[in-house]
Amino acid sequence: MRKDVLEYLERQKDLKQFVREQPLWYRKLSRNPYDLQSLEVASLHYYRKTIPDQVEKFSNSVQMASMMYSMFQAMKNQN
Repeated sequence: MRKDVLEYLERQKDLKQFVREQPLWYRKLSRNPYDLQSLEVASLHYYRKTIPDQVEKFSNSVQMASMMYSMFQAMKNQN
């Protein structure tokens, strides 16, 4: 792999970890070192850091808080 690509991966800890977990990317980057953008997109999908994933995570948190609030209201009404 090219030295500049390795330096880039050293600066980006998430990408470095992703390449270690997905060794296919070693070959891809060795063959096409300018494919870093695809690597970053694949990493975002792998770690579920895309905007739709974050919206889903936030939505689940709000739904959980709403359910807990409803449960506390029901407990309060029982007493």
